[in-house]
Amino acid sequence: MDIQFIGENLLPGKIGQFFIVLSFTASLLSTIAYFFAVKNKDEQGKSWTKLGRIGFIVNIISIIGIGVTLFYLILNHYNEYNYVYSHSSKELPVYYIVSAFWEGQEGSFWLWAFWQSILGTILIWKGKTWENGVMTVIAFSQVFLTSMLLGVEIFGQRIGSSPFILLRDAVDLKSMAPVVFADPENFKNYLKFIVDGKGLNPLLQNYWMVIHPPTLFLGFASMVVPFAYGIAALWTRRYKDWVKPVLPWTLFAVMILGTGIIMGSFWAYEALNFGGFWAWDPVENASIIPWLTLIAGVHVLIAYKNTGHAFFTAMALMLMSFILVLYASFLTRSGILGDTSVHSFTDLGMFGHLIAYILAFVIISVYFIATRWNELPITHKDEETYSREFWMFIGALVVTVACLQVIVTTSYPVFNKIFGTSKLISNPIEYYNKWQSGFAFLVTLISGFSQYLKYKRTDPRRFYSSLISSIVFSLVLTALFVYFTKVYTNLMFILLTFSCLFAVLSNARLLTGIFSSKGSKLAGSAIAHIGFAILLLGALVAAATSKVVSINATNQIDVRDFEKNQKPGENIMLYKNEPKKMGKYTVTYISDTTIAPNTFYKLNFKVIDESGKVKEEFEVNPNVQQNEKMGLISSPDTKHYLTSDIYTHMTSVKANEEEHGDHEGHAEEENFKAPRIVTLAVGDTIHTSSGVLTVNPINRNPVVKDLKLAPGDLAIGLPLAVNVSGKIYKTEPLFLVKGNNTFDFARNIEELGLRLRFTKVLPDQNKFEVQVYEKPQQAKDWIVFKSIEFPLINLYWVGTIIMVVGFLISIFRRKKELKTS
Repeated sequence: MDIQFIGENLLPGKIGQFFIVLSFTASLLSTIAYFFAVKNKDEQGKSWTKLGRIGFIVNIISIIGIGVTLFYLILNHYNEYNYVYSHSSKELPVYYIVSAFWEGQEGSFWLWAFWQSILGTILIWKGKTWENGVMTVIAFSQVFLTSMLLGVEIFGQRIGSSPFILLRDAVDLKSMAPVVFADPENFKNYLKFIVDGKGLNPLLQNYWMVIHPPTLFLGFASMVVPFAYGIAALWTRRYKDWVKPVLPWTLFAVMILGTGIIMGSFWAYEALNFGGFWAWDPVENASIIPWLTLIAGVHVLIAYKNTGHAFFTAMALMLMSFILVLYASFLTRSGILGDTSVHSFTDLGMFGHLIAYILAFVIISVYFIATRWNELPITHKDEETYSREFWMFIGALVVTVACLQVIVTTSYPVFNKIFGTSKLISNPIEYYNKWQSGFAFLVTLISGFSQYLKYKRTDPRRFYSSLISSIVFSLVLTALFVYFTKVYTNLMFILLTFSCLFAVLSNARLLTGIFSSKGSKLAGSAIAHIGFAILLLGALVAAATSKVVSINATNQIDVRDFEKNQKPGENIMLYKNEPKKMGKYTVTYISDTTIAPNTFYKLNFKVIDESGKVKEEFEVNPNVQQNEKMGLISSPDTKHYLTSDIYTHMTSVKANEEEHGDHEGHAEEENFKAPRIVTLAVGDTIHTSSGVLTVNPINRNPVVKDLKLAPGDLAIGLPLAVNVSGKIYKTEPLFLVKGNNTFDFARNIEELGLRLRFTKVLPDQNKFEVQVYEKPQQAKDWIVFKSIEFPLINLYWVGTIIMVVGFLISIFRRKKELKTS
C-alpha cells in the first residue's frame, strides 16, 4: 500500500467514484422522499415531493458525470483503470470506443441507469398526480442499478463492480509478467510496460453494436414505467384511472424493446456466423420473453379499458413483464449462461445482488396484490365468445404460455445449478421452432378473426359473413405463396403461412376506413398487427426454405485444421484464382486484404449460361480475424436481392504466411512440383490447373532492369497470358544468349501459384521450350466457405419497420386521448 506508482492518473477515477456514490445516495433519498410524499397528502407531502425531485435531479446529474468521466478515461486510454484496459485499445476508431463503453457489465448497467433516469425526469415533468407513486418505484429501481456500480466492500461483502477500479487492484500485475515485474522499479512503473489495452471483442466491432445496446437498454429501462404505474395504482387505489396514462408508456416500451431485439438480429445476421438472424440463444430468449408478455399485457389492458373486464390479468402482465426483465438480467449477468450462450456476461460476483433486485420487486408486487385483493375491480360474468375482449384474453394467454415454454427451457442452466442436473437442448433452433410455430399460428389467427368482432357482443351471423371472404381469399393466397416458396414440406409451415396472410388481410380491411373517425382510431393497431404478421412470415420462409448453396459434392475437404464441428458437405474449398462450380454459380477466390486485425476475402460469384455468357455477377467480402483467445472469428458478407439474400462466411482459411524466395533464381523452385516441359509455337495454348496459357508473339527488345547487353548478346522475351474465367494474367519470362552461354529469367504469377521458364529456342521448328512449374495444392492460398440462400428475408425486415410505424401511430393516438381527457 506504500508503493508510489509512477504515471497513474488517479483524480478522474476518484471523481467518477464520487459521482457513483452520489448517484446511489441521491436515488435512495429520492425513493424515501417520494414514499413519504405518497403517505402524506397535505402540505408536508408537497415538501416531500420537492425533496424527491431534488434527489432525482442530483441522481441524473451524477449519472451523467459517471458517463462523462468513464468516456474521458476510455478515449484517452488510461490503462491504469481495469475497465479501460479490458475493453478498449488505441487501434479502435472512435465509434468502436463508444461500443467499448458498454461492452462490460459496468458500462451496460450505467447505460440502463442513464435511460431510467431520463425516463424518470420526463415523468417528474409529465406525471402530474401520478408523480409521487410512480417515481417512488422508479427511484427505488435506480437505487439497485446505481448500487451495481458501487464496487465497495461492506462487512467483507463486495457490493457491485465499479468501472473506476484500478488495474493493479483488479488483477495481480506480477502474474501478467512475472519476470518484468519481479523488479520493484518496473513494478512501480508498470504503466511503462502496459502500452495498450486488450481491445474490443471482435464480434462487437460492428456498427450495429454502436446503436443496438442503447436501444435495447432504453427498452429495458422503459419497462419499469408500466410496472411503476401498476404499483402506484394499487398503492393509491386508483384502479380505473391508471389505464389512460399507462397505455402510451406501455406501447413505447413494446416498440423500443422490440426495435432493440430486431437490431440484435440485424447484428447477428451481419456479424455472427451461425447462419441467420435468430439462433434461440439464451440471451436472445431472455430479452424477447418480457417483450412478448408486455404485448399480451397491452391487449388485455385495452380490453379492460373498453369493457371493464380482466383487470387482474392486465395488472399481472404489466408487473410480470418488468420482473422478467430483471430475471433476464440475472440470466445474462450472473455467469450462469457462460457455457450455453455466445454473448452472456461473466460473473462479477453479482449473483446475490441480482437475486435481491428480483426479490425486492417480486415482494412489492405480491404485497400490493395480496393487500388489495378484495378491492380489485374483478368482475364475474358469463364469457361471451363472440366478443373481442374474450379473444384478446385468449391471445394473451397463448402468448404467455409460449413465453412460459421458452423461459422454462432457457432456465435449464439455473435448474442444473440448483438440482445438480445437466439437462440441455442439443438442437435449440429445431426444438424452439417446433414449439413456437404452433403458438405463432394461434396468435396470428386470433389477431385476424378478432378484428371482425366487437367489444362485449357481436352478432354471430354478421361475424361469419364478414369472415368467410377473408378466409377464402387467404386460402387462395396461401396456396400460391406455398407453391412459389416451397414451404409445403411441413404442415405447420403451411398453417402458419395461412394465419399470417389471414392476419394481414383482416387488419388491412380496417385500413380501408382510415379516414373515418373509427378507422383512424384503429389504424395504429392494424398497422402494428400487419407488420408483426409480415415479420413472422419472413422469419418462417427464411427459416423453412433457406438452403445451403455451397454444396460440396465430394463431401471431402483436404484441410487438416478444418473445424471438426463443421459439415464438410456444406462447405466448399477454393484455391486462389481457381474457379469452382457451385450449383448455378461459378465461384472464384480472387484476393485477400489484411487491414489489421481483420483479413477481408474477395469472392466472385458468376452465373454463366450454356453459351458462356455471364448472366449475373457479384462479389462478397467476408472477413476473418485470428484471435488469440477466441480462435478464428468469422464475419459474413451478404449479397442482397429484393427476393433473397446470399449469405457467405468463412469456416477455415490458410494462415497468412510471408513467402520468401528469389524470383529470378532457381532456389525457390523447391516450393513447386516438378516442371512440365512443353514445346510451343506462337498462338499455342495449354491447360494448367489455374487456367488456359497462351503464347503471344515474342518480344525482341525486352527491357530488363540492371541487365546490360554487350554487342553480339541476344535477349528475347516470351509474352505469356493465362486466362482464368475471363480474367487475364500476363507475364514475360526471358531467354538470354551472352557469348557462348545461355541464361533464362523465370517469372512467377503469384496469384496462380505458377512459375514459368523460357529455356530454349528451336529456330528450325519455329518453337520455344517452356518449363511450367505449379505449386502443390497444399502450398497455395486456400479458403473454406459456406453460402446460404435466405428467400424472402426482406419480409422480416420490412415487417419490423411496419410494426414500429404502427406502434408510433398508436402512441400518438393514446397521448392525444390522454390530453383530451
